[in-house]
Amino acid sequence: MKQSKVFIPTMKEVPAGAEALSHRLLLKAGLIKQSTSGIYSYLPLAARVLNNIEEIIREEMESIDAVEILMPALQQSELWEESGRWDAYGPELMRLKDRHGREFALGPTHEELVTSIVRDELKSYKQLPLTLFQIQSKFRDEKRPRFGLLRGREFIMKDAYSFHADEDSLDATYEDMYGAYDRIFKRVGINARPVLADSGAIGGSHTHEFMALSEIGEDTIVYGEESDYAANIEKAEVVYHPNEKHDEIKPLTKIETPHIQTAKELADFLEKPLDEITKSMIFKVEGEFIMVLVRGHHEINDIKLKAYFKTDNIEFATEDEIVNLLGAKPGSLGPIFDKEVKIYADNFIKDLNNIVVGANEDGYHFLNANVGRDFVVTEYGDFRFILEGEPLSDGSGVAHFAEGIEVGQVFKLGTKYSESMNATFLNNQGKAQPLLMGCYGIGVSRTLSAIVEQNNDENGIIWPKSVTPFDLHLITINPKKDDQRELGDQLYAQLKENYDVLYDDRKERAGVKFNDADLIGLPIRVMVGKNAAEGIVEVKRRDTGESDDVHIDNLINHVNQLFTSI
Repeated sequence: MKQSKVFIPTMKEVPAGAEALSHRLLLKAGLIKQSTSGIYSYLPLAARVLNNIEEIIREEMESIDAVEILMPALQQSELWEESGRWDAYGPELMRLKDRHGREFALGPTHEELVTSIVRDELKSYKQLPLTLFQIQSKFRDEKRPRFGLLRGREFIMKDAYSFHADEDSLDATYEDMYGAYDRIFKRVGINARPVLADSGAIGGSHTHEFMALSEIGEDTIVYGEESDYAANIEKAEVVYHPNEKHDEIKPLTKIETPHIQTAKELADFLEKPLDEITKSMIFKVEGEFIMVLVRGHHEINDIKLKAYFKTDNIEFATEDEIVNLLGAKPGSLGPIFDKEVKIYADNFIKDLNNIVVGANEDGYHFLNANVGRDFVVTEYGDFRFILEGEPLSDGSGVAHFAEGIEVGQVFKLGTKYSESMNATFLNNQGKAQPLLMGCYGIGVSRTLSAIVEQNNDENGIIWPKSVTPFDLHLITINPKKDDQRELGDQLYAQLKENYDVLYDDRKERAGVKFNDADLIGLPIRVMVGKNAAEGIVEVKRRDTGESDDVHIDNLINHVNQLFTSI
């Protein structure tokens, strides 16, 4: 394709708000253009890369007998009300009404719709298992869209749904999908690591995320250097070993702590280590207030709280609710009160006595508070995030952290949707049972961005050849010169018989062409320049920068060998 006919609006400078490297490079290389916050158009080069990614996905899905369909993006509210997610999903669900006042949502995912499709058709165990997938735009009203394609309000996703008669069948498809995802990310050129994860709003009992390692990643991966252990930090278990207390129990003492708002400020004020301070936080669980205690250097993990209480209906209490409940603002809260509020404490609170807690009076704290004497803990549990360097739950060593971009996730949904939506089948004994389901997603546009995050240098993008928008970049350095233009046209006709060729025939300065070529990042560059009359061109690899002068009689063989070696 002639570059003079392709829309590739490269940029010298990118908007200041483009924080992620991939966002900057995709804008600068002319692959995407922002329409409004979190919504982008995919320009010709990006469209070609997306097509290549999608083709790889289709090949791997079909290799495990998944069948492609296409469902509507617009979904009626009744289906979401059946599953209970119309209200539970939250403000991220984009809702609208038609002219008759009927409510719809622009689909962020399709569990409800696909369940409604199959529940009238899958009536016997003989029809199972079945796996359906689609590639489609999805919509989520992100509160803070950022990092370009990594967190947008409209994005492209591959979502698949499997239906089963028994757990063994679900397990088998889960493993098939897990393997297919591993192959997909390897093929597109991403270093992605599968990690244990939380299922979030989709639900389910077992799930892995595939995380592309990246400094800009919004998720923290906990991993071991001596084992295959890897988990999202939300799911990483904290191992507790009792640490016997030796301090003598001291009298409870109330002290004034003016203007103290945080555990760190309190530790500094008292000249105590932060791990000897206790933080008290109020949550609402299914509408009921509870208090959760952790040590000052620890952070409460609300995902673990949701798992412990087996509900997604958990939220921080508001400041007004806290004041009405305990009479003090956050910063002065503690477990010593006469209210009927249950107290839950992280396991590591057991290691402390004579602890510092808020007095439930603004500007005051208690010294030497002790469990049993001064307050009662309802239950202890693992309620916090793991710290780097703490022991891993598999016993292989200590926790190490890395940042990652979630590019895919596989879920075992079980009967979450089939039970609520009455999707049943007859088993081999003629008894009606709810379908077992799995759900499997890949962020296609996120994958595009992750590829760029991991494949670049200071000059621009370096495309893996499996997804590159074009295989070769043929550049006529000065098309005003007849010998260069004629040789360029000749080579274009020859090379495009076996390769996708982007032919830079533009009447631009050589420096502009070279800068654009570096930005666009095609695997091989063939440059027709001053030696055109002798039939010699320069051939350059984008990834290593290695170049050779090659006679046109040897060009096809040279390019073939070079392309094979990349």
